[in-house]
Amino acid sequence: MARILVVDDSTTMRQMVSFTLQDAGHEVTEAADGIAALAEAKGGRKFDLVITDVNMPGMNGIDLVKSLRELADFKFTPILVLTTEAGQDVKAKGREVGATGWIVKPFSPEVLIQTLRKVLD
Repeated sequence: MARILVVDDSTTMRQMVSFTLQDAGHEVTEAADGIAALAEAKGGRKFDLVITDVNMPGMNGIDLVKSLRELADFKFTPILVLTTEAGQDVKAKGREVGATGWIVKPFSPEVLIQTLRKVLD
């Protein structure tokens, strides 16, 4: 079982991702944007994986990845970006700030779980 932080401003998307992960036996914490996610991360909770959207109000996913990588506890934590953004420029920016991988929405639950297993092993 992994402890996973799911970050997305869409309640529906967060619930879909959370349901998929919980169904696979994982513990999920949800955050509605990058600011709330960063507060969770700084609150001393340890996560085995972070899954974040890119386009969110307040703090976007790219800035969240960059901010998480600056925290000692998240230097090596896998961070997956789950987004509708499929452009190479956005992917390059994500990799540049430390994103581990990229999943394009709409996502397949099977692909999400396979990707999760790959980055957690």
